[in-house]
Amino acid sequence: MFIYPDNEALQYSGRIDFDDKKAPVMIYAGSFVKIGFTGNTCKVRLANKRNWAIDSMGVIIDGVQGKIILTDDSDEHEYDLVGDLMAIEVDAEDGTLTLDAPISVLDDGSHEVTLFKRMDGGAHYVTFLGFEFDDDVVLTQPIALPDRRMEVIGDSVSCGEVSEAVHCLAMSDPENNEGFFSNSWYSYSWQVARRLKAELHITSQGGISLFDKTGWFNGPDDLRGIETCYDKLEYNPPLGEKPYDCSQWKPQVIVVAIGQNDATPADIMKDDYEGEAAKKWRAGYKRFIERLQKLYNGVTIICATTVLMHDPNWDKAIDDVVNEMKKEGNGDRLHHFMYTRTGAATPGHPRIPEHNEMAEELSAFIEGLGEGIWN
Repeated sequence: MFIYPDNEALQYSGRIDFDDKKAPVMIYAGSFVKIGFTGNTCKVRLANKRNWAIDSMGVIIDGVQGKIILTDDSDEHEYDLVGDLMAIEVDAEDGTLTLDAPISVLDDGSHEVTLFKRMDGGAHYVTFLGFEFDDDVVLTQPIALPDRRMEVIGDSVSCGEVSEAVHCLAMSDPENNEGFFSNSWYSYSWQVARRLKAELHITSQGGISLFDKTGWFNGPDDLRGIETCYDKLEYNPPLGEKPYDCSQWKPQVIVVAIGQNDATPADIMKDDYEGEAAKKWRAGYKRFIERLQKLYNGVTIICATTVLMHDPNWDKAIDDVVNEMKKEGNGDRLHHFMYTRTGAATPGHPRIPEHNEMAEELSAFIEGLGEGIWN
């Protein structure tokens, strides 16, 4: 039995392109499609539009998390989510990660499968074409999505890039990892959402900064920033661009975690905090926060960076903007959050243990704001 993408038994989450309901495109890290069923087989048909990296999709079957490696071409392919799955296990104490043999057999009972995007839209777009089961399958409805809605606007850290490289804890990234160690499931973003029982949109992109012509995303000749990409459904020029209607999904809580890639090509906050370039950035950051407040009336916004090493003046800049907005009477639901090790934990991307640390601190902060933020 083939289950097409417009089947009502499917549950989706994330900023997904549904212009073709028979072939939705998954773009952002953490986007997923979920289905419940009784039976012992589950296959999926996908078409991968690759920009770079060893692209893979995350899979969770009955709580067991793993991944399937996608082909390099853009043709339609079928993947066996049981036989092709590489199961991932992480030691809760030291973060050691291992890949186990695939799950070879499912019993005939009830199961739930979540297919999710491990990497951001800078790496690839994936067209979901449907699930395939044995003819005697019985579909069941997944648990409804939470009423709480949370969005994280950030860079590669918020996407969980290179998070699985636990052998490089508190070190620079391994060479030539080609996206192999990237996994949004372990990102602090998704961990916080799971802790708080909130639906999550990770509208984040590796290498991105606030302004165009800075940072790393879509470089070197056409660098794109949040100011250009945020209101896009598809935003990666080599793979396709489309506008997005921000009224389609309204978060109650937004975490804005940018201000690390912005030190490229020049570390303007470190070099000259009172210089014109630094003042321009602070004014642009303020405009972006005001833009979010206008888009989502009453939203709670938490401004932060991450534990990835950066000059502390970037956090000072964010703090100054938040305090200025509060003085102007525009900061009732605006907060600046600092991790214990903000900007000081690692020269490379945070690994799973560091994401765990961030998730614990950020979720505690958000819980401390009270239940009213979700109203």
